[in-house]
Amino acid sequence: MFLRQSYEAAYHFKEVSFLIMRKPGQNPRILVADDSEMNRAILEEMLGGEYDILQAENGVEAVEMIRLHETELSLVLLDIVMPVMDGFGVLDEMNRTRWIEEIPVIMISAEINPDNIERAYELGVTDFISRPFDALIVHRRVVNTILLYAKQKKLINLVTDQIYEKEQSSSLMIDILSHIVEFRNGESGLHVRHVNLLTAMFLRHLTQHTEKYRFSRTEISLIATASALHDIGKIAIDEKILNKPGRLTTEEFEIMKTHSAIGAQMLRDLPIHQEEPLVKVAYEICRWHHERYDGRGYPDGLKGDEIPIAAQIVALADVYDALTSERVYKPAFSHQKAVEMILAGECGTFNPLLMDSLRGLAGSIQEELLGDNLVRANQREMRNIAEELLRHKELTASERTLQLLEHERMKYSFFADLTKEIQFEYSISPSIVTISAWGAKHLGLPEVIVDPLNNEKACSLLSATDWQRLSEAVRHTTPEDPNLTYDCLIHYIDEPRWVRFVTRSTWSLEEPPQYTGVIGKAVDIHDSQLRLRKLEQMASHDPLTGLLNHSAAQEQIQARIEDAPERNYALAILDLDHFKAANDTFGHHFGDRVLTFLAEKIRQGIRSGDIAARVGGDEFLIFLEYKQDPEPVIQRIYASLRGEYKGFRLSVSMGISTSEDCGTDYDTLFRTADSALYTVKRGGRGAYRFYNHTMERTLSTITPIENQTVKEER
Repeated sequence: MFLRQSYEAAYHFKEVSFLIMRKPGQNPRILVADDSEMNRAILEEMLGGEYDILQAENGVEAVEMIRLHETELSLVLLDIVMPVMDGFGVLDEMNRTRWIEEIPVIMISAEINPDNIERAYELGVTDFISRPFDALIVHRRVVNTILLYAKQKKLINLVTDQIYEKEQSSSLMIDILSHIVEFRNGESGLHVRHVNLLTAMFLRHLTQHTEKYRFSRTEISLIATASALHDIGKIAIDEKILNKPGRLTTEEFEIMKTHSAIGAQMLRDLPIHQEEPLVKVAYEICRWHHERYDGRGYPDGLKGDEIPIAAQIVALADVYDALTSERVYKPAFSHQKAVEMILAGECGTFNPLLMDSLRGLAGSIQEELLGDNLVRANQREMRNIAEELLRHKELTASERTLQLLEHERMKYSFFADLTKEIQFEYSISPSIVTISAWGAKHLGLPEVIVDPLNNEKACSLLSATDWQRLSEAVRHTTPEDPNLTYDCLIHYIDEPRWVRFVTRSTWSLEEPPQYTGVIGKAVDIHDSQLRLRKLEQMASHDPLTGLLNHSAAQEQIQARIEDAPERNYALAILDLDHFKAANDTFGHHFGDRVLTFLAEKIRQGIRSGDIAARVGGDEFLIFLEYKQDPEPVIQRIYASLRGEYKGFRLSVSMGISTSEDCGTDYDTLFRTADSALYTVKRGGRGAYRFYNHTMERTLSTITPIENQTVKEER
């Protein structure tokens, strides 16, 4: 039952699904692509009673309609001469996407040009109808074409059932036979499966990384299947020798060595199937999988490339699994130890290219072997079925699978409309993006956009920077980690809003997988983003003055210094002189307004790249970068802070430290600027001073009473 379900799932392979599907109780659907509204109306009048008619007035619209209704179309009636993209352009696109294998096309044209007719047939059209239309001819040719494809659909079901039964029976018989051999040999039932999987891995690696060996998927499947018979000759070996726990004697080893020739002879003696590729490859593997690249193997002492590559690969797979498995005569070695032994030549000499493959696959072999199970074995079997079906290009795929796909599409459309989200699907080939109906309406875009990366309206949705970052992020996904989230502004019809893209990249089933596109959605997070930014603003800014608070300023300053520690920086701390008197005389509300007034003057006096913050009370901080002498900048800022607020004269004291004198540690810069400020306040206030090392010694001589007085003044 599970195999049958996996078999049905195989038809999700795009390469083998070319179907004209007709749902029970629903008329076949025909697409009429013609730039003449009158011609489309005539054809709909002729065919509308028996068929559901879709219409397109140019080639681009035709491609979009095929994309949307690919699994529903029974036929395309295609005009040659159309604006934007002509009929030949549509046929080129249908050939590139292989839609032409799924959907029959009848060309329609008033121009009976032999060259056009020949070209149309070369591009895969089924028939040709000339204008003006003859209702009888149109009806007959449409019916004949649809009936032809319906018969092909029935044929595919018969063929695929036969292929399935053949694959299942072949695999079952080989598994039974190999299990018998393993049972007599006292080995685990996993040895044959491991050799099969390792053989396929080495074959794929050689194909991808060498020019010398190129194996098709069919050849890989064939050799991997034949590998299961590599030890079939052990059936003829005495069980006492096979399962002897100790070291074999010289005589016993000579008997054991005969299993390779015996197995090959068994296959040679088959009364039938001698010309089958599987039998030929299995013979090579059975006879020569114990040969060695240096000529020191058996039974024939073949050397180098005299040994068939299939036998070389199975030999390596057999040795690796024997080393890492427990046997009656030895314990199991670790994966790492087994690889080291093989590469060091302790297990014989192997083809250098195979040694390169072993090194390249060493990190993934264990994971593949541990992850191999019945599900994955059946997935491999289904791929074999799909590849064999691909040879029958005149056949169509399973109607049940396409019905299931159509059902899933209906569910997708229904839920997409309910969620009120912008859902989309993008494919690289052809380059088309499909947007959910609600999303397209909300964005002011069509539901299907051909070549969206060159569509001005689509590209204007995001800034160029966001497009680049999003594209790079998607292309850095992998089949193992295909998911991505990305927040950015998107420009709706009425206003820009924050959205979160949640995407999953899609990949082909070939080895190695190829990136094919993206599916995803854009979720509106505008309100939550604004709330978050407001909370961040509240957390990082002083509520009275609107300047940064001390902790936020410290974080930004440290980040600035870490980003460019080689530059010169100055940190200034300033106090509002006589602020206590302002509070005592005019009240704290007045004092708050004075602080707000001073903060605004600080904001206006500094440059755009400078950092200003309220440290606490009437104390403020300014951080700036300078290239030469910092004093002119400090002097300008200090002068800008003078003034008067409603009769209260503003006077500030300021201490400054620089990275040239004090280093780039924030705590040191702050402490030394604070020392410079103390020096100013002890000297009478209303001035600024840069820090120097004598200030530390001066402050250390202040008596406790004096020190308390300084703090109170601050």
